[in-house]
Amino acid sequence: MTVQSRLMHAAAALNVLIYRASGGRLLGQVQGVPVLLLTVAGRQSGVAHTTPLSYFEDRGRFVVAGSAAGAPSEPQWFRNLRRADRAGIEVGSQRFNVTISIAGPEERRVLMGQLIARAPFFAKYLQTITREIPLALLTPTS
Repeated sequence: MTVQSRLMHAAAALNVLIYRASGGRLLGQVQGVPVLLLTVAGRQSGVAHTTPLSYFEDRGRFVVAGSAAGAPSEPQWFRNLRRADRAGIEVGSQRFNVTISIAGPEERRVLMGQLIARAPFFAKYLQTITREIPLALLTPTS
């Protein structure tokens, strides 16, 4: 693991601690977009990993984008989601178990439009990468 990679992991872990300690009052938004904590098992290790992610709500579902801030490859957490049936999220001080689905082409087109309307900075990511940014739908279970 590189030094940069270690620093990024440490920063994410600190963000998670601050988010949880404050019930999402601190670090609960990025550029005006709400943030949740996603906990999903690693696809190879099976170890649970928690990642802070921006999201928006659509018809009772939480929508998250595998943008990796415009990086050329899909983020690890999204690869883990592709292999998982269930995950956990924290929105502020609330916790939910969720089922996972990946938006198909038509639904992705509609949801991506909603995402860009809410968070225009995502449009820049679309201009800088050649891969398609996937969207995951996290639906709370009862």
